[in-house]
Amino acid sequence: MKIIAIGRNYAEHAKELNNPVPTSPVIFMKPDTALVKDNKPFYHPDFSEDVHHEIEVVLKISKEGKHISEKFAAGYFDEIALGIDFTARDIQQRQKEKGLPWELAKAFDNSAPVSNFLPKDQFADLYTLNFNLDVNGESRQVGNTKDLIFSFEFIIAFVSRYITLKKGDLIFTGTPQGVAKVNIGDRLEGYLEGQKLLDFYIK
Repeated sequence: MKIIAIGRNYAEHAKELNNPVPTSPVIFMKPDTALVKDNKPFYHPDFSEDVHHEIEVVLKISKEGKHISEKFAAGYFDEIALGIDFTARDIQQRQKEKGLPWELAKAFDNSAPVSNFLPKDQFADLYTLNFNLDVNGESRQVGNTKDLIFSFEFIIAFVSRYITLKKGDLIFTGTPQGVAKVNIGDRLEGYLEGQKLLDFYIK
């Protein structure tokens, strides 16, 4: 299983980090050791002083495919979830300044908590999904999939041109604005269409 993530897929988030709005998807990857399930706590790493939360809608690939046509891409995922792309922003900034890859900032152990998955067909429209993240009971990130720059189908088609997708792979589809630092003791709660799917602590 691999985790593929899309950066800067909500325009306002790109702007808040002073990044240009992309004209093609920005792709990075996380290893399977980044995955955290069952709302287990996230242990703040000692190598960063500025770890940020980024809540995202996550797709689970349901069958193998490569060079997938966008018009058929919806048939390659049947479940969705919420995930957090934890990012060591201080490390990422240093990497960006040097023109280096982001993996040290994005792919570290436990950097990808993911909720239980829900059948996508229980949602009337995947492009009107409301999702949000509360930190210590206060609203921090609020998003709606209508604001995606690149659709789920476009992402699947694009990625599959370069990387074969296999059953069980996860795609993090981008985060809305409002990313911010987490601290030990914080409680993070993530909601999809009002249903709480994430609820865990920073330790």
